[in-house]
Amino acid sequence: MTTALAIKQLTYKRNQKPILTNVSLTVEAGKIVGLLGENGAGKTTLMRLISGLAKTNQGEIITNQTTTNAAAKRATVSFSDQLNWFPKQSKLQEIVAFYQHAYPDFDYEKYQELANFLQLDPLQKLSALSKGTKEKFVITLTLARQTDIYLLDEPFSGIDSMSRKKIINSIIQWKPEAALMIISDHYVSEIAPILDDIVVIKDQTIAVHRSADSIREEFGIGIEAYYEGLYEGGAVND
Repeated sequence: MTTALAIKQLTYKRNQKPILTNVSLTVEAGKIVGLLGENGAGKTTLMRLISGLAKTNQGEIITNQTTTNAAAKRATVSFSDQLNWFPKQSKLQEIVAFYQHAYPDFDYEKYQELANFLQLDPLQKLSALSKGTKEKFVITLTLARQTDIYLLDEPFSGIDSMSRKKIINSIIQWKPEAALMIISDHYVSEIAPILDDIVVIKDQTIAVHRSADSIREEFGIGIEAYYEGLYEGGAVND
């Protein structure tokens, strides 16, 4: 299998405070990976580093077997931007037009398909969106790009349960077969059925990287129970 992402001895500090320490990770193309960890563990920071939005202090991040600069990473990685830098009065269609201009890989037909599926109104303003509708829009923009790696950071926060399940069940058909998708989320039980691997950040580093099937076979429990066991100090260990 082709390696989509390789991280080697990555260390990142913010204001001299260690956030991630000696992180190494290799993930194959085509997989859907759950990035798990407590609040503040460094999940968002790791995604920002992979996408090129933040700069490593030490170590190396290789995407698609190529070491690239931050600008090149942003061109090959689609990260779920929360759109905070757009004016609040921007209409959704204006933001879509910006994406079409900024990203040559933006597939407008795919965007339309996703927007229709999630019932998004192109004339709505950003300021008028509920938290759940904004998250649907962010997911749509992220997945409309044709890239090698997709990073979804807490994508279902604020989305009602029925819509959340509908989106999760459809992710497999939306993701290009050869692309890597990493999802950071608190709804472990709901995303578990679509996960190939899980990666757990604990104590500033990668504590676990295992296939979902190996966890079920070895421990006879689900992904959520395994993950909770890592923090409860029970019998589940890697």
